[in-house]
Amino acid sequence: MSAFSEKLKAYPFYLLPHHAISWLMFKLARVQFKPFKNFAIAVYTRLNPVNMGEAVVEDKFAYDSLNAFFTRALKPEARPFCQDESAWLCPVDGSVSQAGNIIDGRIFQAKGHDYSLLELLGGDEQLAAKFHDGRFATLYLSPRDYHRIHMPLAGALTHMTYVPGRLFSVATHTVNQIPRLFARNERCVCAFETDDGPMVMVLVGAINVSAIETVWHGLVNQNRLTTWRYQQDEISLHRGEEMGRFNLGSTVIVLADRKVQWDKHITPGQTIRLGQKLAKKVRV
Repeated sequence: MSAFSEKLKAYPFYLLPHHAISWLMFKLARVQFKPFKNFAIAVYTRLNPVNMGEAVVEDKFAYDSLNAFFTRALKPEARPFCQDESAWLCPVDGSVSQAGNIIDGRIFQAKGHDYSLLELLGGDEQLAAKFHDGRFATLYLSPRDYHRIHMPLAGALTHMTYVPGRLFSVATHTVNQIPRLFARNERCVCAFETDDGPMVMVLVGAINVSAIETVWHGLVNQNRLTTWRYQQDEISLHRGEEMGRFNLGSTVIVLADRKVQWDKHITPGQTIRLGQKLAKKVRV
C-alpha cells in the first residue's frame, strides 16, 4: 500500500467518535439472542477465517455471544510452549510490528515516527527509568488471532495503571501514519518483577477494543488515570499463564531491560505464535 493510500485510510480515524463506536460494539458483541449472535459469528468468520480445530469448543455456534467466540480458549496442544525454561515466551498470536532498543527513552513506532516511553507509561517516571535504554517488542493481534494474552515468564505484579486516551485503529496503515499512536490510545500498563528483572506489558486498546481485561481485575473500565498497587507476591503468575484478554484485536507492547535480548525471529512483519521463544536474558 502506498503512503498516499495509507493516509486516505488512516486520517478519517481522527474524525470518528472512537468511544461511541466501541461502546456500541461492546454491547452488540455480548448479545446472546441466538439468531443474532449466530449471524454475527457467521459474518465474522467469513471475513476473518479461524481454525476452529484449535479451539476447546470447536463448534463456533456453541458460544453464547460474539464476544465469547472472540475470547475462546485453545486446546493446550495447539500452542506448545518453548521447552527452554530460561526463554521468555511469546505472549500472543499475531505479528511483530516493531522490536528493538529503547533509545534515550524513545520507542520506534514506524516510518519515522517514535514516541516517549514516559508518555506510554502514563507519566510514571520511576517505572520509565527502569527501561530508559532497555528493549521493546510491539506485538499486533489481528481480528482473526487468538485474543488471550499470556505471561512471557513468571512474575509478581507490582502495579497496574489505566491510562485513558483515544481508540485509533492499530492496523499497519494507521500505525504508519498517526504519530505517537500507542502513547495516545487507551491502555493498561502492567508492571511485574521477575527473576530476569523488571518487565512491563502494555495492553493497548483500539477502536472496537475498549474492553481490556486482566485475570486479577476483570474488565478495566475507568474514565481517568488510575493506578492500583499490589503487595509483594499478592498477585503472582506463572510462565505461560493467562494474564489478560482483548475483544477483537489490538496490540501488546513488552518492555524489558537491556540484559534481555529478543530472539532472532522477533523482527518486523514476522508472524508469531503464543508459546514460541520471544527472548532470553544474557547471562554475564
